[in-house]
Amino acid sequence: MGKKLHDKIAQFTEAAVARERGVYPFFRPIESGQDTEVIINGKRVLMFGSNSYLGLTNHPAIKEASKKAIDKYGTGCAGSRFLNGTLDIHIELEDRLAAYVGKEAAVLFSTGFQVNLGVLSSITGRNDYLILDEYDHASIIDGSRLSFSRVIKYAHNDMQDLRRKLSLLPEEAVKLIAVDGIFSMEGDIVKLPELVQIAEEFGANIMVDDAHSLGVIGDKGAGTASHFGLTDDVDLIMGTFSKSFASLGGFIAADHATIDYLKHRARSLMFSASMTPASVASVIAALDIIEAEPERITKLWDNTNYAMKLLLDEGFDLGPTESPILPIYIRDNEKTYMVTKQLQNQGVFVNPVVSPAVPSDSSLLRFSLMATHTFSQIDEAIEKISKACKEVGVFNTVNEKI
Repeated sequence: MGKKLHDKIAQFTEAAVARERGVYPFFRPIESGQDTEVIINGKRVLMFGSNSYLGLTNHPAIKEASKKAIDKYGTGCAGSRFLNGTLDIHIELEDRLAAYVGKEAAVLFSTGFQVNLGVLSSITGRNDYLILDEYDHASIIDGSRLSFSRVIKYAHNDMQDLRRKLSLLPEEAVKLIAVDGIFSMEGDIVKLPELVQIAEEFGANIMVDDAHSLGVIGDKGAGTASHFGLTDDVDLIMGTFSKSFASLGGFIAADHATIDYLKHRARSLMFSASMTPASVASVIAALDIIEAEPERITKLWDNTNYAMKLLLDEGFDLGPTESPILPIYIRDNEKTYMVTKQLQNQGVFVNPVVSPAVPSDSSLLRFSLMATHTFSQIDEAIEKISKACKEVGVFNTVNEKI
């Protein structure tokens, strides 16, 4: 048996080294539901690393809807949507989502990652172009790699660079700009009004990934295009259910013809098992709540603005964020690990983002807000973050960065 594969794998030592040093921060087992407080190793921990922006993962109506769906449909569909895996509630949810984001039709995928894989690998052809923001989500990057189209990247949210790149492309070619609505690490919002103007000038189409935008911005949380009043100017709107919608799965919404094309060409839809009944039912219930209780989004933004002010007053660098994703820049891999470990010990869960995901001098703590956080929980977390950063040496003195 060949040893080359094992030799190659043996060269990966980063995780083992971090474990040996006691600062490994990933795959932390949680012993409770995803809420503002969770249980880890039997201890209470404040959760500021979740994408449950509206705090719906433990909502009783959503849990009850999931249980009823299992009672009626069972635990799975035993096939793909293309063949035997389409239920009436799949169609119901697709119709609801299309209306919610302002498009003619939608189709469900098993995960949000599979949406971008399936759409971007199939929607354009060999002589076409996919144009991506350099900070787009990994699923967009991977979807583009499966495409036969040529891939062009432009500097993050840099509309002048986008214009330059588009000006070099053949006028007759199909050009699709695929971009995050809210960028998942940086927390800033795409400059959609400018992007729309540039796309119109060069005859390009637009796909917005609203994974972190749904339930956060727009009319009743309908996303980025709604937020800017540009729904008719965006061709495809993608979303996931693992964040504000408290479930698992994803969708793409567009005009009828585009959705019909994707149903028959997107391989990650055609050759993957369909969303489970419980997941579909929980999304329907979550959508009911989001549409009926817009005050949840208001509370999310109250929490966001409150936490942002506290962190800025403490002297932290939050970059260009304008969302409930607050990146606390540490700008050093080692110190990022150390702060994360100290916070874990002190009962605060945050997510470290280090190289190679970002350059070491851009490493950060990803601090995420939920509508269900209290101001006192935010106060406690930020007080502990500030203390841990000072002890590790992120600050020389209060409000003075190294």
